[in-house]
Amino acid sequence: MSRQPLQSTSGSAGWITPRRAADAPPAMPRTDGARTLADHAARSRNQRDEEPELEEVSVQLGCRDLFKSYRRGSIGIPVLQGISLFVERGEFLAIVGQSGSGKSTLMHLLATLDRPDAGEIRFDHHRIDNIPSSARDMLRNRHFGMVFQFYHLLPEMTALENVLAPAMIAGGVFGYLRNRAAYRRRAYELLEMVGLGHRAKHKPRELSGGEMQRAAIARALMLKPKLLFADEPTGNLDRASGESIMRMLAELNDREKLTIVMVTHDPWIAGQADRTVKLVEGRIAQG
Repeated sequence: MSRQPLQSTSGSAGWITPRRAADAPPAMPRTDGARTLADHAARSRNQRDEEPELEEVSVQLGCRDLFKSYRRGSIGIPVLQGISLFVERGEFLAIVGQSGSGKSTLMHLLATLDRPDAGEIRFDHHRIDNIPSSARDMLRNRHFGMVFQFYHLLPEMTALENVLAPAMIAGGVFGYLRNRAAYRRRAYELLEMVGLGHRAKHKPRELSGGEMQRAAIARALMLKPKLLFADEPTGNLDRASGESIMRMLAELNDREKLTIVMVTHDPWIAGQADRTVKLVEGRIAQG
């Protein structure tokens, strides 16, 4: 599949302009229970001597010696066994492997949806696997975009409202209301960009699978994330819809230099990425 430019049906590219101060969500208040990511990273550095690790300027996301297991009754089931991985800024990385290889577990750890049993994860040179839950929530809301196989759109909300959801969470009720016009303008531009401008008022049950995934991508881009996680983004789609989604992701990566980490079981889909890492029984396959 050749990469084709992604066109906005509105003819507008306003969504790619830098966010103005008036559009930005209010700063997250600092409390004893919710330190910022930088504060927590500084505290961690003071607690122990740092080994040389994951500090190259080009590395945006990385992990070292990750282990993860789950329990089934009294039996421990190892899933990840010493994974070390580095993702450069602007890279499009595909993680592949058979069912049960640990690829989705690895993505959940990298996206702070779960915690490793051992090892560490860093994003923009800050350690993130051991930060408080409140800081993890803020990290995912402000800096990570998430796209899932099953879309996870809220069924009672329209496509527009689903796209606006991250802004509502980031700013709270009053913060959202203060910036409502700017947020809605951006959400409409994103829906136009993914070809859903005419479906903004439709609820998920009124959309096709491909349209729901496009709405999910627009939602993931709402707060201009630094990194996009895509877990089997074409897994529930037919080939034509899957190709359309892959063109969209490839164009975001090419034009906006958005870092993308994608999990897939499909070798053809993985082939659209810049680099592929294969997992076998919880380890990175060599060669």
